[in-house]
Amino acid sequence: MIDKLEALKQKFEEVTQQLSDPAMLADMKQYAALNKSYKELEKVVTLYNHYQKNLADIASAKTLLATEKDPSFTDLAKEELQHLEAAQKELETALKIVLLPKDPNDSKNAILEIRAGTGGDEAGLFVGDLFRMYTRFAEKMKWTLTLIDATEGAAGGYKEIICTVSGENVYSMLQYESGVHRVQRVPDTETQGRIHTSAASVAVLPEMDEVEVDLDMNDIRKDTFCSSGPGGQSVNTTYSAIRLTHIPTGIVVSCQDEKSQIKNLDKALKVLRARLYEQKHKQQQEQIGAERRSMVKSGDRSDKIRTYNFPQGRVTDHRIGYSIHNLPAFLDGALEDMMEALRIADNAEKLQQESVL
Repeated sequence: MIDKLEALKQKFEEVTQQLSDPAMLADMKQYAALNKSYKELEKVVTLYNHYQKNLADIASAKTLLATEKDPSFTDLAKEELQHLEAAQKELETALKIVLLPKDPNDSKNAILEIRAGTGGDEAGLFVGDLFRMYTRFAEKMKWTLTLIDATEGAAGGYKEIICTVSGENVYSMLQYESGVHRVQRVPDTETQGRIHTSAASVAVLPEMDEVEVDLDMNDIRKDTFCSSGPGGQSVNTTYSAIRLTHIPTGIVVSCQDEKSQIKNLDKALKVLRARLYEQKHKQQQEQIGAERRSMVKSGDRSDKIRTYNFPQGRVTDHRIGYSIHNLPAFLDGALEDMMEALRIADNAEKLQQESVL
């Protein structure tokens, strides 16, 4: 581990030197790439420097214990040594985590898809609640959320809604949201006060560039149609809406959010690339038998990952058994604690797998 950390520290110094070169500003693309590397390496090097300092302090405390005869000093040294050794274990774990192989998709933007499941109109309303929740969270994170396609429910909410989320480390944070979200509450239409259970599925896919997914336009059937709005409003009388059918796989994607057919086509292609990548990735995982069994990382949409219990004001993630007892705040976009708990659980499993290997 130390050899790898020393190599990263040396690389950090090289990147720092390159960034200080005025000539580097002539190539903004390369400068941006270097600046990104600098930020990533800075976190590792800062942690490593802290680790080294703590190690030196431990050595000093042990030396003091071996040479000092005054009991008052030795008692202080023993207490300090215990504190330093406990901190050292935490630092070692933190360093192991930052050295874990990175998911190449972590820094990508994401395609967010939310669909109504069991529960009829109530499920559609729940999709609307989830979409608002992710919208508010995106605002907090200073991300950009762009609508691609939406089908409204008869009683409000949505049967389906698809959007892109752009910003820093979007996929790395939202990836744990994939799965079935269940809601338990008394619908407004329920006259006897009975609690109903409804569900919605959430899929978070990394947005793929053209070079990352081999997409042959000859394999795609493109249909155009007039986009429609709720209640006859905002109906576009031109054929600007796009429906793409990927013939080899049968995947269908539509987009009618934009008035421009070209813009709708571009958005639909982004979703199609993401879905093709997801399908290919799953097939590869199955073939090599390396699909992880962790419930944290499961992307199987049949999994019930989370329950939103309105009568108890509680949201529970079943993968890690973690509950938050402030459902209104959670639905208003306060997802940070839940996502941090999922990230920690995921890292713990990765470390366990690394130790087994």
